[in-house]
Amino acid sequence: MTPVEALERVVHCLDRALESSFRVKAFIGALDAVRAMPDDELAKRIKGHTLTNVKGIGESSARVIEEAAAGGIPSYLVKLEAETAIPLSDAARPYRAALRGDCHLHSRWSDGGATIEAMARTAQELGHEYMVLTDHSARLTVAHGLDRDRLLRQRDEVAEVNERIGNGFRILHGMEVDILLEGDLDLDDDLLGELDVVVASVHSKLKMPHPEMTKRMVRAVRSPHVDILGHCTGRLIDKRAPSSFDAAQVFAECAAHGTAVEINSRPERLDPPPELVRMALDAGCWFSIDSDAHATGQLEWQPYGCERAAECEVPIERIVNTKDAAALLAWTA
Repeated sequence: MTPVEALERVVHCLDRALESSFRVKAFIGALDAVRAMPDDELAKRIKGHTLTNVKGIGESSARVIEEAAAGGIPSYLVKLEAETAIPLSDAARPYRAALRGDCHLHSRWSDGGATIEAMARTAQELGHEYMVLTDHSARLTVAHGLDRDRLLRQRDEVAEVNERIGNGFRILHGMEVDILLEGDLDLDDDLLGELDVVVASVHSKLKMPHPEMTKRMVRAVRSPHVDILGHCTGRLIDKRAPSSFDAAQVFAECAAHGTAVEINSRPERLDPPPELVRMALDAGCWFSIDSDAHATGQLEWQPYGCERAAECEVPIERIVNTKDAAALLAWTA
Protein backbone atom coordinates (compact mmCIF):
# COMPACT_ATOMS: atom_id res chain seq x y z
CA MET A 1 0.00 0.00 0.00
CA THR A 2 1.50 3.31 -1.10
CA PRO A 3 1.06 6.50 0.96
CA VAL A 4 -1.46 7.76 -1.60
CA GLU A 5 -3.46 4.52 -1.44
CA ALA A 6 -3.37 4.60 2.37
CA LEU A 7 -4.63 8.18 2.53
CA GLU A 8 -7.33 7.44 -0.05
CA ARG A 9 -8.54 4.53 2.05
CA VAL A 10 -8.53 6.63 5.22
CA VAL A 11 -10.73 9.20 3.49
CA HIS A 12 -12.99 6.39 2.24
CA CYS A 13 -13.45 4.99 5.76
CA LEU A 14 -14.07 8.42 7.27
CA ASP A 15 -16.74 9.09 4.64
CA ARG A 16 -18.24 5.66 5.27
CA ALA A 17 -18.62 6.61 8.94
CA LEU A 18 -20.07 10.06 8.06
CA GLU A 19 -17.22 11.61 10.02
CA SER A 20 -16.95 15.35 10.52
CA SER A 21 -16.07 17.31 7.41
CA PHE A 22 -13.13 18.83 9.31
CA ARG A 23 -11.41 15.47 9.75
CA VAL A 24 -12.15 14.36 6.20
CA LYS A 25 -10.84 17.61 4.76
CA ALA A 26 -7.68 17.29 6.84
CA PHE A 27 -6.82 13.95 5.22
CA ILE A 28 -7.89 15.18 1.78
CA GLY A 29 -5.45 18.06 2.28
CA ALA A 30 -2.68 15.60 3.09
CA LEU A 31 -3.61 13.47 0.09
CA ASP A 32 -3.44 16.48 -2.23
CA ALA A 33 -0.07 17.47 -0.76
CA VAL A 34 1.42 14.00 -1.30
CA ARG A 35 0.09 13.76 -4.85
CA ALA A 36 1.69 17.10 -5.68
CA MET A 37 5.05 16.22 -4.14
CA PRO A 38 7.88 14.78 -6.28
CA ASP A 39 8.81 11.22 -5.29
CA ASP A 40 12.33 12.14 -4.23
CA GLU A 41 11.10 14.93 -1.98
CA LEU A 42 8.50 12.64 -0.41
CA ALA A 43 11.14 9.98 0.28
CA LYS A 44 13.48 12.60 1.79
CA ARG A 45 10.79 14.00 4.07
CA ILE A 46 9.71 10.53 5.20
CA LYS A 47 13.30 9.65 6.05
CA GLY A 48 13.88 12.95 7.86
CA HIS A 49 10.47 12.98 9.59
CA THR A 50 9.72 16.45 8.19
CA LEU A 51 6.36 15.76 6.58
CA THR A 52 4.54 18.03 9.04
CA ASN A 53 6.49 20.98 7.64
CA VAL A 54 4.42 20.61 4.46
CA LYS A 55 1.16 22.56 4.32
CA GLY A 56 -1.79 20.17 4.60
CA ILE A 57 0.05 17.37 6.42
CA GLY A 58 -0.51 17.02 10.15
CA GLU A 59 0.80 14.57 12.71
CA SER A 60 -1.89 11.94 12.08
CA SER A 61 -1.58 12.00 8.31
CA ALA A 62 2.23 12.03 8.57
CA ARG A 63 2.11 8.79 10.59
CA VAL A 64 -0.16 7.20 7.98
CA ILE A 65 2.27 8.20 5.21
CA GLU A 66 5.36 6.97 7.05
CA GLU A 67 3.82 3.63 8.07
CA ALA A 68 2.58 2.99 4.53
CA ALA A 69 5.98 3.91 3.07
CA ALA A 70 7.59 1.42 5.47
CA GLY A 71 5.57 -1.38 3.86
CA GLY A 72 2.87 -1.88 6.47
CA ILE A 73 -0.79 -1.04 6.80
CA PRO A 74 -1.01 2.14 8.90
CA SER A 75 -2.30 1.48 12.42
CA TYR A 76 -4.86 4.30 12.13
CA LEU A 77 -6.27 2.71 8.98
CA VAL A 78 -6.50 -0.70 10.66
CA LYS A 79 -8.49 0.97 13.46
CA LEU A 80 -10.76 2.76 11.01
CA GLU A 81 -11.45 -0.36 8.95
CA ALA A 82 -12.63 -2.17 12.08
CA GLU A 83 -14.63 0.69 13.57
CA THR A 84 -16.40 1.89 10.43
CA ALA A 85 -17.38 -1.45 8.86
CA ILE A 86 -21.14 -1.53 8.20
CA PRO A 87 -22.88 -4.55 9.73
CA LEU A 88 -25.40 -6.58 7.76
CA SER A 89 -28.01 -8.81 9.39
CA ASP A 90 -28.90 -12.24 8.09
CA ALA A 91 -32.31 -10.90 7.07
CA ALA A 92 -30.80 -8.09 5.00
CA ARG A 93 -28.02 -10.15 3.43
CA PRO A 94 -30.12 -11.53 0.53
CA TYR A 95 -31.19 -7.99 -0.38
CA ARG A 96 -27.63 -6.72 -0.56
CA ALA A 97 -26.56 -9.78 -2.54
CA ALA A 98 -29.35 -9.15 -5.06
CA LEU A 99 -28.44 -5.51 -5.74
CA ARG A 100 -26.70 -5.09 -9.08
CA GLY A 101 -26.35 -1.34 -9.03
CA ASP A 102 -26.98 1.96 -7.27
CA CYS A 103 -29.46 4.40 -8.81
CA HIS A 104 -28.71 7.58 -6.83
CA LEU A 105 -25.25 9.04 -6.22
CA HIS A 106 -23.31 12.25 -6.76
CA SER A 107 -19.92 13.41 -7.99
CA ARG A 108 -17.82 16.57 -7.91
CA TRP A 109 -19.94 17.87 -10.76
CA SER A 110 -22.48 18.92 -8.10
CA ASP A 111 -21.99 18.53 -4.35
CA GLY A 112 -20.10 15.23 -4.25
CA GLY A 113 -16.53 14.86 -3.06
CA ALA A 114 -15.13 12.44 -5.65
CA THR A 115 -14.73 12.24 -9.40
CA ILE A 116 -17.05 10.21 -11.60
CA GLU A 117 -14.26 7.72 -12.19
CA ALA A 118 -13.48 7.32 -8.48
CA MET A 119 -17.15 6.67 -7.73
CA ALA A 120 -17.38 4.19 -10.61
CA ARG A 121 -14.27 2.24 -9.65
CA THR A 122 -15.46 2.01 -6.04
CA ALA A 123 -18.90 0.83 -7.13
CA GLN A 124 -17.21 -1.81 -9.27
CA GLU A 125 -15.07 -2.93 -6.31
CA LEU A 126 -18.26 -3.30 -4.25
CA GLY A 127 -19.55 -5.80 -6.80
CA HIS A 128 -21.92 -3.58 -8.75
CA GLU A 129 -22.46 -4.05 -12.47
CA TYR A 130 -23.51 -0.43 -12.95
CA MET A 131 -24.13 2.84 -11.19
CA VAL A 132 -26.44 5.71 -12.09
CA LEU A 133 -24.79 9.11 -11.83
CA THR A 134 -27.48 11.50 -10.56
CA ASP A 135 -25.96 14.88 -9.85
CA HIS A 136 -28.32 17.70 -8.87
CA SER A 137 -30.21 19.92 -11.29
CA ALA A 138 -29.56 23.64 -11.65
CA ARG A 139 -32.21 24.99 -9.25
CA LEU A 140 -30.34 23.54 -6.25
CA THR A 141 -27.64 26.21 -6.40
CA VAL A 142 -26.29 25.35 -2.95
CA ALA A 143 -25.28 21.97 -4.43
CA HIS A 144 -23.80 23.53 -7.59
CA GLY A 145 -26.50 21.87 -9.67
CA LEU A 146 -26.04 21.25 -13.38
CA ASP A 147 -27.63 23.46 -16.01
CA ARG A 148 -28.26 22.26 -19.55
CA ASP A 149 -24.75 22.95 -20.85
CA ARG A 150 -22.98 21.33 -17.90
CA LEU A 151 -25.22 18.27 -18.12
CA LEU A 152 -24.27 17.81 -21.77
CA ARG A 153 -20.56 18.18 -20.93
CA GLN A 154 -20.99 15.66 -18.15
CA ARG A 155 -22.54 13.21 -20.60
CA ASP A 156 -19.33 13.37 -22.63
CA GLU A 157 -17.22 12.64 -19.55
CA VAL A 158 -19.43 9.70 -18.63
CA ALA A 159 -18.78 8.22 -22.09
CA GLU A 160 -15.03 8.72 -21.67
CA VAL A 161 -14.94 7.13 -18.22
CA ASN A 162 -17.07 4.21 -19.40
CA GLU A 163 -14.54 3.56 -22.13
CA ARG A 164 -11.61 3.62 -19.68
CA ILE A 165 -13.21 1.37 -17.08
CA GLY A 166 -14.63 -1.33 -19.32
CA ASN A 167 -14.80 -4.85 -17.83
CA GLY A 168 -18.56 -4.89 -18.31
CA PHE A 169 -19.19 -2.10 -15.81
CA ARG A 170 -21.48 0.73 -16.93
CA ILE A 171 -22.08 4.25 -15.73
CA LEU A 172 -25.65 5.18 -16.57
CA HIS A 173 -26.29 8.89 -17.00
CA GLY A 174 -29.08 10.23 -14.84
CA MET A 175 -29.92 13.23 -12.72
CA GLU A 176 -31.56 14.03 -9.41
CA VAL A 177 -34.02 16.59 -10.69
CA ASP A 178 -35.66 19.07 -8.34
CA ILE A 179 -39.43 18.98 -8.05
CA LEU A 180 -40.39 22.64 -8.31
CA LEU A 181 -43.17 24.29 -6.32
CA GLU A 182 -45.98 23.43 -8.74
CA GLY A 183 -44.67 19.92 -9.46
CA ASP A 184 -42.74 20.85 -12.60
CA LEU A 185 -39.31 19.31 -13.09
CA ASP A 186 -36.11 21.34 -13.11
CA LEU A 187 -34.94 20.23 -16.57
CA ASP A 188 -36.22 20.56 -20.14
CA ASP A 189 -38.26 17.66 -21.49
CA ASP A 190 -35.84 16.90 -24.33
CA LEU A 191 -32.97 16.28 -21.87
CA LEU A 192 -35.19 14.40 -19.44
CA GLY A 193 -36.03 12.08 -22.30
CA GLU A 194 -32.36 11.42 -23.04
CA LEU A 195 -31.34 10.51 -19.50
CA ASP A 196 -31.09 6.85 -18.55
CA VAL A 197 -32.66 7.28 -15.11
CA VAL A 198 -34.40 10.28 -13.53
CA VAL A 199 -34.68 10.61 -9.76
CA ALA A 200 -37.09 13.39 -8.77
CA SER A 201 -36.83 14.90 -5.28
CA VAL A 202 -38.17 17.79 -3.25
CA HIS A 203 -35.41 19.98 -1.81
CA SER A 204 -37.17 23.30 -1.20
CA LYS A 205 -40.19 24.57 0.75
CA LEU A 206 -40.29 21.30 2.69
CA LYS A 207 -42.84 22.78 5.14
CA MET A 208 -45.34 23.46 2.36
CA PRO A 209 -48.94 22.83 3.51
CA HIS A 210 -50.18 19.24 3.20
CA PRO A 211 -52.56 19.72 0.21
CA GLU A 212 -50.04 21.73 -1.82
CA MET A 213 -47.20 19.29 -1.14
CA THR A 214 -49.41 16.36 -2.14
CA LYS A 215 -50.38 18.07 -5.40
CA ARG A 216 -46.73 18.96 -6.07
CA MET A 217 -45.51 15.39 -5.60
CA VAL A 218 -48.38 13.79 -7.50
CA ARG A 219 -47.73 15.96 -10.54
CA ALA A 220 -44.05 15.01 -10.49
CA VAL A 221 -44.52 11.25 -10.20
CA ARG A 222 -47.06 11.32 -13.02
CA SER A 223 -44.36 12.58 -15.39
CA PRO A 224 -43.38 9.92 -17.93
CA HIS A 225 -39.78 10.99 -17.41
CA VAL A 226 -39.62 10.30 -13.66
CA ASP A 227 -38.38 6.85 -12.74
CA ILE A 228 -37.73 7.15 -8.99
CA LEU A 229 -39.18 9.37 -6.27
CA GLY A 230 -36.20 10.31 -4.10
CA HIS A 231 -36.21 10.53 -0.26
CA CYS A 232 -39.93 11.25 -0.28
CA THR A 233 -40.39 12.83 3.18
CA GLY A 234 -37.26 14.99 3.04
CA ARG A 235 -36.59 14.27 6.70
CA LEU A 236 -33.25 14.42 8.44
CA ILE A 237 -33.40 12.27 11.57
CA ASP A 238 -33.13 14.43 14.73
CA LYS A 239 -32.67 17.56 12.57
CA ARG A 240 -35.61 18.08 10.24
CA ALA A 241 -39.17 16.84 10.46
CA PRO A 242 -40.69 15.02 7.49
CA SER A 243 -42.81 16.91 5.01
CA SER A 244 -46.57 16.56 5.30
CA PHE A 245 -48.37 15.00 2.32
CA ASP A 246 -51.01 12.39 1.50
CA ALA A 247 -48.71 9.38 1.26
CA ALA A 248 -51.51 7.02 0.21
CA GLN A 249 -52.34 9.22 -2.77
CA VAL A 250 -48.72 9.79 -3.76
CA PHE A 251 -47.89 6.08 -3.60
CA ALA A 252 -51.04 5.16 -5.53
CA GLU A 253 -49.86 7.51 -8.29
CA CYS A 254 -46.35 6.00 -8.14
CA ALA A 255 -47.83 2.54 -8.61
CA ALA A 256 -50.11 3.69 -11.43
CA HIS A 257 -47.34 5.44 -13.35
CA GLY A 258 -44.46 3.03 -12.72
CA THR A 259 -42.45 5.37 -10.51
CA ALA A 260 -40.32 3.56 -7.93
CA VAL A 261 -40.19 4.76 -4.33
CA GLU A 262 -36.63 5.17 -3.17
CA ILE A 263 -35.46 3.59 0.07
CA ASN A 264 -32.76 6.14 0.79
CA SER A 265 -29.86 4.58 2.69
CA ARG A 266 -28.16 7.69 4.03
CA PRO A 267 -27.99 7.08 7.80
CA GLU A 268 -29.20 10.59 8.60
CA ARG A 269 -32.20 10.11 6.28
CA LEU A 270 -33.35 6.45 6.22
CA ASP A 271 -36.26 7.74 4.22
CA PRO A 272 -39.06 6.71 4.05
CA PRO A 273 -39.73 5.45 7.57
CA PRO A 274 -41.06 1.87 7.94
CA GLU A 275 -44.74 2.79 8.04
CA LEU A 276 -44.47 4.55 4.70
CA VAL A 277 -42.46 1.74 3.13
CA ARG A 278 -45.26 -0.64 4.10
CA MET A 279 -47.85 1.77 2.71
CA ALA A 280 -45.96 1.95 -0.60
CA LEU A 281 -45.68 -1.83 -0.61
CA ASP A 282 -49.44 -2.21 -0.11
CA ALA A 283 -50.01 0.29 -2.94
CA GLY A 284 -48.07 -1.97 -5.32
CA CYS A 285 -45.04 0.27 -5.79
CA TRP A 286 -41.63 -0.57 -7.11
CA PHE A 287 -38.63 0.34 -4.92
CA SER A 288 -35.01 1.34 -5.39
CA ILE A 289 -32.46 0.89 -2.60
CA ASP A 290 -29.95 3.69 -3.09
CA SER A 291 -26.95 5.06 -1.26
CA ASP A 292 -27.40 8.75 -2.20
CA ALA A 293 -23.60 8.74 -1.86
CA HIS A 294 -21.62 11.97 -2.06
CA ALA A 295 -18.23 10.25 -1.58
CA THR A 296 -16.73 6.84 -2.30
CA GLY A 297 -17.10 5.55 1.26
CA GLN A 298 -20.78 6.38 1.25
CA LEU A 299 -21.38 3.94 -1.60
CA GLU A 300 -21.19 1.29 1.13
CA TRP A 301 -24.36 2.60 2.78
CA GLN A 302 -26.83 0.44 0.84
CA PRO A 303 -26.95 -2.13 3.68
CA TYR A 304 -28.88 0.42 5.74
CA GLY A 305 -31.56 0.47 3.06
CA CYS A 306 -31.44 -3.31 2.83
CA GLU A 307 -32.16 -3.52 6.55
CA ARG A 308 -35.22 -1.31 6.05
CA ALA A 309 -36.42 -3.43 3.13
CA ALA A 310 -35.95 -6.63 5.14
CA GLU A 311 -37.76 -5.15 8.14
CA CYS A 312 -40.72 -4.27 5.93
CA GLU A 313 -40.58 -7.56 3.97
CA VAL A 314 -40.27 -5.88 0.59
CA PRO A 315 -40.13 -8.61 -2.09
CA ILE A 316 -36.71 -8.58 -3.72
CA GLU A 317 -38.30 -8.79 -7.16
CA ARG A 318 -39.99 -5.41 -6.52
CA ILE A 319 -36.60 -3.65 -6.23
CA VAL A 320 -35.58 -2.14 -9.57
CA ASN A 321 -31.83 -2.17 -8.96
CA THR A 322 -31.82 -5.93 -8.61
CA LYS A 323 -32.30 -5.83 -12.41
CA ASP A 324 -29.24 -5.86 -14.66
CA ALA A 325 -28.48 -2.68 -16.60
CA ALA A 326 -30.30 -3.76 -19.75
CA ALA A 327 -33.42 -4.74 -17.81
CA LEU A 328 -33.31 -1.53 -15.78
CA LEU A 329 -33.13 0.56 -18.96
CA ALA A 330 -35.99 -1.41 -20.46
CA TRP A 331 -37.99 -0.72 -17.28
CA THR A 332 -37.23 3.03 -17.31
CA ALA A 333 -38.15 3.19 -20.99
